[in-house]
Amino acid sequence: MADLFEYLAWRGDLDFSQSPLNSVDSLIFSQLSYLPFDGIVPSPGEKGSISINYAAELFKEKLNMNKYSSEKLTLLFKKDPELIEVLASSKRFGSCKLSGYVNLIDDVREIQFSAICISTGEGFSFVAYRGTDLNIVGWKEDFNMSFVDAIPAQIEAVNYLEKMACGLKGRLCIGGHSKGGNLAVYAAAYCKKQIQKRITDIYSYDSPGFRKKVLSSEGFAVIKNRIHSYIPQSSVVGMFFEHGCEQKIVKSVQFGLLQHELYSWEVTYNDLFFVDDVTLGSRFVDKTVKEWIAGQDKDQREQFLNALYSIVEDSEVKSLQEFETSWFKAAGRMLKTFGSIDEDKKQLIQKTFGDLFNTARRNLDTLLKYGSLPYNQKKKK
Repeated sequence: MADLFEYLAWRGDLDFSQSPLNSVDSLIFSQLSYLPFDGIVPSPGEKGSISINYAAELFKEKLNMNKYSSEKLTLLFKKDPELIEVLASSKRFGSCKLSGYVNLIDDVREIQFSAICISTGEGFSFVAYRGTDLNIVGWKEDFNMSFVDAIPAQIEAVNYLEKMACGLKGRLCIGGHSKGGNLAVYAAAYCKKQIQKRITDIYSYDSPGFRKKVLSSEGFAVIKNRIHSYIPQSSVVGMFFEHGCEQKIVKSVQFGLLQHELYSWEVTYNDLFFVDDVTLGSRFVDKTVKEWIAGQDKDQREQFLNALYSIVEDSEVKSLQEFETSWFKAAGRMLKTFGSIDEDKKQLIQKTFGDLFNTARRNLDTLLKYGSLPYNQKKKK
């Protein structure tokens, strides 16, 4: 089947008045949010916008200059430069306007937040939230979802939507990949009612779900039927917590965790390519993680994650990229820190990982069989 680049070859000559926004377009916008547009796209506090066509030119210049700079430009996905180049050359996307780019990293507040607005000129705009990047603090914030009702990025997502919506005309679509999809759903559920009424669709691509407080909220009930949630067959991230809506399963050309990357998802000429069920491995992860989390109370989860994060902090590594380039040094520091932490923290970490191992062992039969009902039907029972 086809990937999103083949979709662009098929549909790139049709503007949005000829062919309305679909799930592949919103997937592309969600992927676009990962590009480092710092210094290229106006921020929320700046007036004006920039076309994707012109942004691609500036990005290419920045990429070329970066080859000779000591500070390397961070790209989360190696195909991103190709994506914006193809988008820029297409009739469908080239003239779309970009605005409101924000990229916030704050170790003290434990927040990683980035978003961008895309206006098509056809009476609607797409607000795209970026997923977790390579910064360690972003991953810590994600794990905080297991014991915090609202992480800082979720609150920031609501504020961002309300601020940007004032300057955007017409209908609103919002979405994102990974944590970005979670932020999109949360922002739609908790934004002001007059903005909520303008939102036609919320797209969530392999995103973690929510604690019960969000799913039982009045705001979530209002926007529930506008949510389009998608996961790949071997989803891991998209199986965390509950979603409160049906999740459609998309075919991917990759395996395991690599299916989390949107470039691996298969598409048709105007939609994603769906399959009936997730893999047994995905069921195993879903069952194991949910049982493991359910076996700990809120305080235990918080204490465990804070203890684990303190070890990572002492390694002096701020991003996964740094860990990859100096993993031996970082691992040595973490082992040294683990040996020196107080006995209570050490026992907590050992016990929690031990509980995870035992839960996984109890669920090994999930890898062999799970009955005949598809995943979404089993969730309804």
